[in-house]
Amino acid sequence: MNEDRYVAAIEVSSSKVIAAVGKMHSDGRLDILSTEQERGVETVKYGIIQNLEETAMRIRRVLERLQSKAVVAPRVITGLYVGLSGRSMRSIRTEVELNLPDDTEITDEIIGKLRDQATNTAIDSSLIVINAIPRIYHVGSTETLSPKGAVGNKIRAVYDLIVCRPDIRRNLSRTIEEKLDLDILGYEVTALASANIVLTNEEKRLGCMLVDMGAETTSVSIFKDGSLKYFATLPLGGRNITRDITSLSVLEERAEEIKVTMGNAMARNNGTSLNLSGINTSDVNNIIVERAEEIVANIIEQINYAGMKDSDIPAGIICIGGGSKLNGILDLIARQTGLNVSRGKLPTYITVGDTKATSELLEVTGILYAAAKKYDAECLELPNHKELPSTGEGNEPDPEEEKEEKVNETAHKTRNKFWEKTKKRITNIFANPEVDDSDLLE
Repeated sequence: MNEDRYVAAIEVSSSKVIAAVGKMHSDGRLDILSTEQERGVETVKYGIIQNLEETAMRIRRVLERLQSKAVVAPRVITGLYVGLSGRSMRSIRTEVELNLPDDTEITDEIIGKLRDQATNTAIDSSLIVINAIPRIYHVGSTETLSPKGAVGNKIRAVYDLIVCRPDIRRNLSRTIEEKLDLDILGYEVTALASANIVLTNEEKRLGCMLVDMGAETTSVSIFKDGSLKYFATLPLGGRNITRDITSLSVLEERAEEIKVTMGNAMARNNGTSLNLSGINTSDVNNIIVERAEEIVANIIEQINYAGMKDSDIPAGIICIGGGSKLNGILDLIARQTGLNVSRGKLPTYITVGDTKATSELLEVTGILYAAAKKYDAECLELPNHKELPSTGEGNEPDPEEEKEEKVNETAHKTRNKFWEKTKKRITNIFANPEVDDSDLLE
C-alpha cells in the first residue's frame, strides 16, 4: 500500500446494520471518519438475511447518510468490505502434508499449495469454507510458525477451516450486489477481524479468549502460542434475556429498556424488591440472572471443547459486543472462571473522528482494518462531472459568439487557400524554369 485511500465496511447483524467509512494511511494507521447504523429486527436471523428487500432498504439508508457527511462528500460509495457472522460459523481442525524432493526450500508457492489442499478438505456438504488459518507447520521434524525459507523433504500443517452455511454469504451478495448494485470487495469473519485489532500479540502468545456477545449469537475465539486454537459460535445472546423479560407481559422494546436500565447478571443478596411502572424488580433480576448464568456457563464450556484448561489462557478473557454491556456480566464470568476479564477496546493505531460513534464500533472497525490491510481496492470514488447539454434553459448559444466563430472560420479558410495557391506556383517554377516568377506577385 503506497498511498492513502478511502475504505468502507458494513456489518449486517440480527439487531442492526452498521457501516463505517475510514481513511487507510500508507503507514498502517486507520482513521474512522464516520459511522452510521440502523436498528432492525426480524430481517436477519442468526446471521442469515431473511428479507432481502427490507435489508437492502436499511443498508441504502445507512449508506446515504454516510455519503452526506461533510468528511465523506462528494465521494460516493461504490464498494464495501463485508463482515460474516452467524450461528453456523465455526472452525474445523484439519491436517495436511506435502512430500517434497530432498533439501527443498519452502516457498510461498509450496505454502499456497498446502493451504489449497486444506481448503479443499471434504467437510459437511451443508457448509462452505470461508478461510483456512494455519496453527502450526512442521518442516521435516522442525515445528515452526514461519516455514518460508526452511529446508526439508516434507511439510505438514494444522489448519483451522473457518466454515459457515452458504446462505450467509449468498444472501449478502444478493442484497448488496444485486439489489444495491454495489461491489463486495472482500469478506471478513467478523469475530476474527475483531480479534485482530482488540487482542495484542502478547495476549495471543500467552493464551486468551475473545468473547463477542451479540443479540442472537455469542462467538468464542481462543488463542495460544500466537495462533488461533478454537473458534465457535453459540446460539445465545442478549436478545434471549430480552425475550425472557417479555414473559412479564411487556413488548420486546420495553423489555430491552428494562434489561438495560434495571438488569444485572449478578444475583442480589439483599432480597429487596421494588415495583416500577408495574414491573417487580425482583422478578426482572431473577429472569436475567438465570439466563445470564446459562450463557456464561456455555461460554466457559468452550475452553473444555477446545481441549484446554483455564490455566492455558493466563491473559484472560476479553469481551466485546452489545451483550457484554449488561451490568454484572463481566463480573459473573470472572467469578465463574477465576480469570481476569476485561472489555475490549480499539488500539492506538485506529482513531475515531466521529464523536457519535459507540462502543459497538469495534466489530465493523475490525472488518474495515482487516480488509484494508489485505486488499488494495478503493471503496469510494469522486463523481464524474458530466458536460452540460448544448440546448435547454440557460444553455442557449450566444449569437455574438456564433458570429465571431464564423468570421474566424472564414479567415482560416482564406489563409489556407492563399498558401495552397502559393505552394502550387513555387512548385511549377522549380519544375519549369521558363515560367515567369512574376506570377508570385499577383
